[in-house]
Amino acid sequence: MAGRVFFFLQHATYEPAFQAGSMGITAAAMGDDVYFVFAFEALRQLVRGGFGLAHSERERTEAARAEGLNVPTPARMLEEARALGARLVACDTTVRICGLTPQELQGTLDEVMGLASIWRLTEGARVLTL
Repeated sequence: MAGRVFFFLQHATYEPAFQAGSMGITAAAMGDDVYFVFAFEALRQLVRGGFGLAHSERERTEAARAEGLNVPTPARMLEEARALGARLVACDTTVRICGLTPQELQGTLDEVMGLASIWRLTEGARVLTL
């Protein structure tokens, strides 16, 4: 039974990015409408190209193991989920708090929207925060 799934992403290091990417691509492949909602460090790192990079020795070891298993990187999983219809969005207020403008995020995000719109979309959806 397809539904809507929201991943609220605040952290950008390898482990939470991997969790979001792997679950998101799985949900999208299974027909769910998937939304990745980026905030704060996750948003900044997405813009800088650093989303999902390892930030500790443990994460570097995990990322190396994943590479050895031919597991895609978190950034690659986001790209693939997006190709399956997943949407990358952010709240307009959070964008501005992070010192960014919606225009700067064109192409990086699918949409910058008001919090009320995001809130309404979550009605009846599965919601995960990472």
